[in-house]
Amino acid sequence: MKITDILKKDTIILDLKATTKEEVIDELVNKLDKAGRLNDKKAFKKAILKREEDASTGVGDGIAIPHAKTSAVKIPALAFGYSKMGIEYNSLDGKPVHIFFMIAGSENANNEHLETLSRLSVMLMNEDFRKKITNVKSEEELLNIIEAQEKLKTEDQKKINNTKGLILAVTACPTGIAHTYMAADALKNKAQEMGVEIKVETNGATGVKNRLTDEEIKKATAIIVAADKQVDMARFEGKKVIQVPVSQGIKNAEELIMKGLKGDATIYNHKGNIVSDTLDKKERRGFYKHLMNGVSNMLPFVVGGGILIAISFFFGIKAFDPNDPSFHPFAKLLMDIGGGSAFFLMVPILAGFIGMSIADRPGFAPAMVGGLIAANNGAGFLGGLIAGFLGGYIVLFLKKAFTKLPESLEGIKPVLLYPLFGIFITGAIMLLVVVNPVKSLNLGLQSWLNGMGTANKVLLGLVLGGMMAVDMGGPINKAAFTFGIAMIDAGNFAPHAAVMAGGMVPPLGIAIATTLFRNKFTKGEREAGKTCYIMGASFITEGAIPFAAADPGRVIPSIIVGSAVAGALSMIFNIGLPAPHGGAFVIPIVKGNPGLYVAAILIGSLITAFMLGFLKKPINNN
Repeated sequence: MKITDILKKDTIILDLKATTKEEVIDELVNKLDKAGRLNDKKAFKKAILKREEDASTGVGDGIAIPHAKTSAVKIPALAFGYSKMGIEYNSLDGKPVHIFFMIAGSENANNEHLETLSRLSVMLMNEDFRKKITNVKSEEELLNIIEAQEKLKTEDQKKINNTKGLILAVTACPTGIAHTYMAADALKNKAQEMGVEIKVETNGATGVKNRLTDEEIKKATAIIVAADKQVDMARFEGKKVIQVPVSQGIKNAEELIMKGLKGDATIYNHKGNIVSDTLDKKERRGFYKHLMNGVSNMLPFVVGGGILIAISFFFGIKAFDPNDPSFHPFAKLLMDIGGGSAFFLMVPILAGFIGMSIADRPGFAPAMVGGLIAANNGAGFLGGLIAGFLGGYIVLFLKKAFTKLPESLEGIKPVLLYPLFGIFITGAIMLLVVVNPVKSLNLGLQSWLNGMGTANKVLLGLVLGGMMAVDMGGPINKAAFTFGIAMIDAGNFAPHAAVMAGGMVPPLGIAIATTLFRNKFTKGEREAGKTCYIMGASFITEGAIPFAAADPGRVIPSIIVGSAVAGALSMIFNIGLPAPHGGAFVIPIVKGNPGLYVAAILIGSLITAFMLGFLKKPINNN
């Protein structure tokens, strides 16, 4: 059954007169009734409104698809309406609706027409198709556009059905907590819906799961790499590879799978570092990707070591020092493991994996040695950053410089030439050029932070807290988080307390809002809100992403304000956080009053919750 079999000229309204949600429902119901598609107009309208009570059918992007399957429908039908001005419809993205498709499903009919209408929903995701619809001048033109688009979709489906290959995917985000698995789920769900065989490997915080085998890679039609950090790419040599940021795996799963099936991808040449043209050079070789590869691999050392250091403070600030009256041997054990080993490795590991992201494995050793030099000579976190990029790009330079050597020497490049010259050049530049200026800069920054007045501290907390909520795990969030870790390394624990408070507020505030203002959220959102309590308490800001994606205009301002207030209050209350992660589990070991720190987080969360309660409109507008 085609869409145009149930959408006819007599059920199309090209210029809706309605100005409210209830008026547009009335106008479309009347159109279906006048066309003879309904048995009982009042009963059908009642069924439509009952469906709206469960959740708004305003799906976003200016589209609403009100629908009902009931005995009040005589013949399965579809009504279309267009409003140039737009109508407030409680849409998921909070924007007015221009395009309306009302589905009238007959209770006694088979589900063939519902399957047809599911194709319409997919078609409406295409921006070009939506633009064509908004510019139609006649009923015939609308029907022709829909028929042409449906034919195109049918041809695509035939290509899918004729494809015997396998689509593989790899997903990875800097922290490996949320985006990695959201992208994997989006790709798997869309592939299942399209009838495509897919396998997705996740490079998460707990390691690589569902690893792609050599045999699967050999058979694959194409490989989708949705990643914001380095993954093992050498194994994809000679295969068609599509490389995109992890966010594209979440948002554009169908488009990526279709590209893979059509063979619309570049042959990957690992030696030449040729990747898909779906990413521009800036995205695939950018500063952020290299930095996040370092940060994500550094985090286990920072979190484990930092929390062990913080626990040692329970016995006294100087309890690890044998010469201090408060000395305790267990505190010394904790400090030796956490500070002397795990936390000490933070800077070299950061540098090493930045270098590896830039120049693959040959970049690891020079960058890590540079990071060790930074750590041993007072250049700290900032020195480690410089060492990582310096070591990586020096190895890239060496790779080009040694291209003219005889092929017989190819085997000794990675085991002798790159490490020998890479470590020497990186180390020399670090010791002779970088270390002393960066050490002076670190001391100056530390002195400035320690000498800050209350007003300046509040402003810093306001900015850091707000940054954590702007993109919930993206570059701005990570910039604030990285700054907080650098300050812990420098011995100033206050900035990171503001960072963690700001990062906990978005999911906690949304969770509270779904509890206090139940009529402003769908049933699914209320269920997701329960999970946000756990994610917020665990300092996983990404828990807010689904809500922000569904209603960015209301959610993002609310969480930024709440997070900024929490960060500022943390500074006012003079809280210090020696542990870089842990959420509620490390609040007892903060420097200062833990109760006031909890108050700062709760106040920020309540501000977010009440802003959402005020800004969002009830789901049932009737």
